[in-house]
Amino acid sequence: MNPLTTTRIVYFSPTHTSEKIARAVGEGIGMPRRIETDLTFDESSSPIEIKNELTILAAPVYGGRVAPAALKRMKRLKGNGSPAILLAVYGNRDYEDALIELHDAAVSLGFTPLSAGAFVGEHSYSTPELPIAEGRPDETDLQKARDFGKESLQKWERIAAVAPLKVKGNIPYKELPPSRPACPTCTDNCFVCGECVDACPTHAIRIADDGSRIETDMNLCIKCCACVKACPNRARTFFSPFAAILHEKFNTRREPEVFF
Repeated sequence: MNPLTTTRIVYFSPTHTSEKIARAVGEGIGMPRRIETDLTFDESSSPIEIKNELTILAAPVYGGRVAPAALKRMKRLKGNGSPAILLAVYGNRDYEDALIELHDAAVSLGFTPLSAGAFVGEHSYSTPELPIAEGRPDETDLQKARDFGKESLQKWERIAAVAPLKVKGNIPYKELPPSRPACPTCTDNCFVCGECVDACPTHAIRIADDGSRIETDMNLCIKCCACVKACPNRARTFFSPFAAILHEKFNTRREPEVFF
């Protein structure tokens, strides 16, 4: 295949797990030039043209599907036939149809899927009391991501043409139940520092006009819990009955799965 000199790393990553995996894959590729496109807080609609760049597309998994906000942000991308490495990052339960959904989205955006991987990151609902894939991706995960990046580049360099990539998943995709509006709340320990405001990818959080409290629009909240993890005083909390179930039933370590 034609030699490439630029890696484009594109991610939506409220709690930084997808970002970490994507960067590790980029390190493994080791190209002399890397461009990062962080869509986490960028709600612009202007097109992003990508040409002749080995592109990494990374997004978190919510309920076995790609996070809707990630897909919405990625619609700006124009792949122009660029090869793409697809990364779905999930919280140790299952990625179900997320990887095939990301694959189809990449194709619709003009990319040519080269390889794909499902990696584990700390679950959004994980807390010190109910840890779910706590601390992941860890160094073992990151090394596997680097190896995957290196192997993906080697595939590109040795093939004459990219064959259709097969990944796990079902079509039609898993149907998600209607989302019930909910959001994290603040305890009495909150001193209105504003860290949660800066951490929110959908700008659902604000400081009240009188400066006395934090306000959250639950209709904008995507339950990523970035605000919970960012709070320096542990004053931001989110209760979900699923957290205890995930902690109990999905605590066996799962390893990355990759596809070439």
